[in-house]
Amino acid sequence: MPSGSTHLKFEIATLPIWTFGGAILGVPWEELVIFTLSYVAVSLFLSPDLDLERSDTARRWGALRILWIPYSKVFKHRGLSHSILFGPLTRVLYLAALGAAAWGILYLLFGIRGGWRMPKLSYAGAALAGVYLSNFLHVALDHVVSYWKRRIP
Repeated sequence: MPSGSTHLKFEIATLPIWTFGGAILGVPWEELVIFTLSYVAVSLFLSPDLDLERSDTARRWGALRILWIPYSKVFKHRGLSHSILFGPLTRVLYLAALGAAAWGILYLLFGIRGGWRMPKLSYAGAALAGVYLSNFLHVALDHVVSYWKRRIP
């Protein structure tokens, strides 16, 4: 299994390929920026290894990694958290639930109201592309290395 730093190096090393490829295909610069920020944020803070208590990703959260303990209890390593489709969805929805809970507390305690606007569909698509591509590369690297280790004694 690749280490967390190997995953991160691989994901960041391939980022210019995806960004440059998007530019060549004519993707607007705003969407490339959103994709890039999403991709880097997920690589650093929302990788499939968040379900491991001592992972590099969990450590990057610092004191806030305590927020991910319930997630790590529900999602076992290499299970649903490593699903190409559902892994990122579980982490994004979990993070959204934490955000909604924080907003609810602020509203109840201080009456702070928040406004929500739907982002442009192309911006949401760019963000999701960053989330899913980063996750896909992480899971794919796990599978390739595991396969390689089984084949070569």
